[in-house]
Amino acid sequence: MAAYASITSSVTKFALTGFLLAALATGAEARDWFGTGKPAQDSIALAELPAQGQRTYKAILSGGPFQYEKDGTVFGNRERLLPQARRGHYREYTVATPGSRDRGARRIVCGGEQRTTPEACWYTADHYASFRRIAP
Repeated sequence: MAAYASITSSVTKFALTGFLLAALATGAEARDWFGTGKPAQDSIALAELPAQGQRTYKAILSGGPFQYEKDGTVFGNRERLLPQARRGHYREYTVATPGSRDRGARRIVCGGEQRTTPEACWYTADHYASFRRIAP
């Protein structure tokens, strides 16, 4: 019985390794194997953002003011869709959604040492399920 379990475990590991190598060879990204969203490398021009997103982006660069208390707080990147960085690197900001009673699902997340001069910002319209890098 122990020999069967050992063989089954080895076959499973071999199959999984083959799957991962095949996926890497085709350029697939780990986060997309499980359907968790688009790669963060997709981009969106600043002019393509909704008007509320453009206003939020401009407010980020000028240091505010912001409408919501949570704006400017640390974004943990738990979804791992953005490039890996130390805790505190990313900050999130609300993009107002007309007609919404709460903050809605739209956000801009920026990364960098300086809040008003971020290294890069990303837009999400679906509450962190996918991100598009903002091209100013």
